[in-house]
Amino acid sequence: MKLAEYLKDKSLLLLLHMACMSLLIAYLRLTGYPWDYCAVILSCWAVVLGVWLTVQFFSRRRYFREMERILENLDQRYLLGELMPWSFRLEDRLFRTLIRKSNKSVIERIHRIEQEQKEYREYIESWVHEIKAPITAIALNCENHRDERGRYLLVENRKVEDYVDMALYYARSDAVYKDYMIAETNLQETAEKVLMQNKYYLIQRCIQAEVDCPDVVFTDAKWIGFILNQLVLNSAKYSRKEGAHIWIATEAQKNSVLLKVKDNGAGIPAEELPRVFEKGFTGTNGRGTKRSTGMGLYLCHKLCRKLGIGIRAVSEEGMGTEIILEFPISSYLADYRN
Repeated sequence: MKLAEYLKDKSLLLLLHMACMSLLIAYLRLTGYPWDYCAVILSCWAVVLGVWLTVQFFSRRRYFREMERILENLDQRYLLGELMPWSFRLEDRLFRTLIRKSNKSVIERIHRIEQEQKEYREYIESWVHEIKAPITAIALNCENHRDERGRYLLVENRKVEDYVDMALYYARSDAVYKDYMIAETNLQETAEKVLMQNKYYLIQRCIQAEVDCPDVVFTDAKWIGFILNQLVLNSAKYSRKEGAHIWIATEAQKNSVLLKVKDNGAGIPAEELPRVFEKGFTGTNGRGTKRSTGMGLYLCHKLCRKLGIGIRAVSEEGMGTEIILEFPISSYLADYRN
């Protein structure tokens, strides 16, 4: 709170005092008081008024600074009304009561929204588990009829399964901690499993894949498998028509392990690269396919942030794209690995 703002707020009070002073001086002069007496009375009045305004200014400034300090230290700032400092002023107590009533309404609304989200998430999870049964049945039937039509249906069925998994992981992305188990994870096995799941799709698009992941990290294998699957599908979606290649490799560093998914596809324009992890961003390449949702990399970025894994993209238009996952290693885990 600034002094100029405070005086502006008190402008009506100051005008009232000035009017009262003028009336008093006029009365005193009419009754025969000399100017010296009037000046003394005005000076005393002005001093008392100035002291009162000064004390009030510093008192109010201290009060609001205390409120700002409390607000800055609050994670949930809508709880300010519960922690407002006590004040003898009636208006402060009334404001506190109103803020607490308002906050109560906000908290109730938040609880209702959280409950609705929980119910929706449970419904999505239930639906996904139910739809997995016919998807599996279709896959088994296609495996038993490995003709051209069967392989085509198997690829399309796999796409359906990938979109179903995306819906499931998106529903769970705000509650990763409820389904997260850290364990020693062999990235070579995880990458090979992802490629096996998509082998018919990669064959259909004439894409060669290489895996070189000798490093082991401590993370959740299921979540990393999903992220890696999304990265492989993204690389395959924007692959070149001839000589397409995907490389999956790890690189051990002092305090981290890098998992790199690299392709020689269309690449990403430099001006679009900072936005590739934004929700719904499809870019020039995505708009060209007319099937891109802009959710794959966004979901990977969101899950990596939840899991404490770094993710970044390096690309050159026309040359390919490389997505890098960085798994941090604590000193304890580094000793364990060595």
